[in-house]
Amino acid sequence: MPAFDNATILITGAASGIGSAAARLLASRGAARLILSDLDEDRLRQVSASLSCETSLLVGDVADETLWAGAELEGLTHAVANAGIAARDAIDRLSLSEWRRVMAVNLDAVFLTLKAAMAAMKRGGKGGAIVVTASVAGLKAEPGIAAYAASKAAAIQLARVAAKEGAADRIRVNSIAPGGVETPIWYGVPSFREMAEAHGQRAAFDAMSAIATPLGRFASADEVAEQILFLLSGSCASTTGSCLVADGGYSL
Repeated sequence: MPAFDNATILITGAASGIGSAAARLLASRGAARLILSDLDEDRLRQVSASLSCETSLLVGDVADETLWAGAELEGLTHAVANAGIAARDAIDRLSLSEWRRVMAVNLDAVFLTLKAAMAAMKRGGKGGAIVVTASVAGLKAEPGIAAYAASKAAAIQLARVAAKEGAADRIRVNSIAPGGVETPIWYGVPSFREMAEAHGQRAAFDAMSAIATPLGRFASADEVAEQILFLLSGSCASTTGSCLVADGGYSL
């Protein structure tokens, strides 16, 4: 079981879903301090209050450069660039403003998180490990997800470049590409939202996973958090620039 004794760890998108699951798990594995970031201050404070370790909050838009200018990241050892949003529309109907909105959260924010985290780790001089939460949508083409898919494909490649740049300072950077995960991000998909409103959330997840996933189920946020911890841990000390595909066979 990977341990994170005395670790200082940044998690973006920490108020819900994979981010909050990773925060709970890291706290239980000995993290000394978690730096939690999200736009939703109320939910972020609820997550923070439930944790057994020291926390500090970075409330605001992680795609805003000014947020990072005031971030206190000294002593940082690990980071999870997890903030993200969903979007769905065909290219010929997709507005430029919507394209830019998705790119801001799913790509610009990853760049800014990597920039701040890697700089802090370099100052610390002890190396570190970072995981970028991408998506299998960045690896497999499907209609109607141009902005989301392009942002996640770019995030995977950005993580690879960061891995090569960080290697000399013993900073490992990997990404994870989940398939369907039972998180609130699905409510940004109109077809799922309509199904959930009509038949309930459980029925909607079961129906979606039965159609799309060979294993017949979506992952839980806790399962993905375990995989992120594996990539952050010493068990992956020689792994950098990799993308862990955890999609239940969707991309086969």
